[in-house]
Amino acid sequence: MELFKETPEVLEKIGARITTQEIKQQPSLWQEAFDNYKNQQQAITQFIASIVEAEKGKKIRVIFTGAGTSAYVGDSIMPYLNHKGNQANFIFESIATTSIVSNPYDYLQKEVPTLLVSFARSGNSPESVATVKLAKQLVDNLYQVTITCAKDGQLAQEAVDDTSNLLLLMPEKSNDLGFAMTGSFTCMLLSALLIFDTSSLAEKTIVVQKAVQMGEEAIAREAEIQTFLTGSLERIVYLGSGSLAGLTREAQLKVLELTAGKMATIFDSSVGFRHGPKSFINDKTLVVVFVANDPYTRKYDLDIAEEINADHIAKAVVTLDVEGKENFSGTRFTYSGGDDLPEAYLVLPYILFAQTIAIHSSLNVHNTPDTPSETGTVNRVVKGMKIYDYQDQK
Repeated sequence: MELFKETPEVLEKIGARITTQEIKQQPSLWQEAFDNYKNQQQAITQFIASIVEAEKGKKIRVIFTGAGTSAYVGDSIMPYLNHKGNQANFIFESIATTSIVSNPYDYLQKEVPTLLVSFARSGNSPESVATVKLAKQLVDNLYQVTITCAKDGQLAQEAVDDTSNLLLLMPEKSNDLGFAMTGSFTCMLLSALLIFDTSSLAEKTIVVQKAVQMGEEAIAREAEIQTFLTGSLERIVYLGSGSLAGLTREAQLKVLELTAGKMATIFDSSVGFRHGPKSFINDKTLVVVFVANDPYTRKYDLDIAEEINADHIAKAVVTLDVEGKENFSGTRFTYSGGDDLPEAYLVLPYILFAQTIAIHSSLNVHNTPDTPSETGTVNRVVKGMKIYDYQDQK
């Protein structure tokens, strides 16, 4: 069954209507997010410039933060921005709210100017709300950018009328109604890249156009993606480097969430996988390697794909790539364009592939993608977590 071609009525019967639509609509949301950025570019530029001016040459920590999928936004963009962002004024870091909330003094530095960039679909996750409170409590010079999909969420509401907090609302349809975050992840990621990437608007325009085209291509090639899931699969591995290593976390989480753990998953960097995690592979394992466009990094991605393929243990090894001078000798899913797309922007069409793998994996194990957690132990927005008041011990 090709989900992206099915009627809403058919999708409703199998419990996949919401998630299918939210995956499929992403390329148009990326264009909308880019248009929103262009409309707000002057205000964004002025806000960032005001922080730099206020700190008078001091290096400013930019902490990308969020919980779960929202944390993986930062993991996926931070490596790229540390060589394509404003290095003269900023140091980019990715630290999950789930780490900060339990160990604030390990991550927040009182005398270091900090720009906290919060990613949030709902803006109501207890860890995300608590992290903002802790940062205000512990950091002397704190600035914020709140990137969220819900205008009525707590983080968005707290940003209103706060001159040190720039609120950026994502396209309305990116506020996913399904269990798994899809459009919320990609729209927040793209928006953050546009803010901090020092490339020109003309360059960004071209990059976004290419990403949109590649995303539409992935949707159109759904039937081909399905072929990678034929047979008795029980495990999926995602590997990549740099920004694409950050993406492997989100890719494997989508499978884990939508199959409710019925499909075992693992992620790692292309180089790191050899150091023990490779033992995860058996004859019921699909290995997907996200291949970088950078020719140097690409060698390492291709090496691990060739090595695993030569072991003849995995059921299938597939590279997700764009045509390059060097390519995998085995099975490939190759996009027809985007050979000069930076890795952080490759995240957009690459995760669309992985989301498609995840939703079909969910159906293959007889799950319902829109409501995958039958027991209710895992929720769309985390519930039941107790937040403790933090008292300065120093």
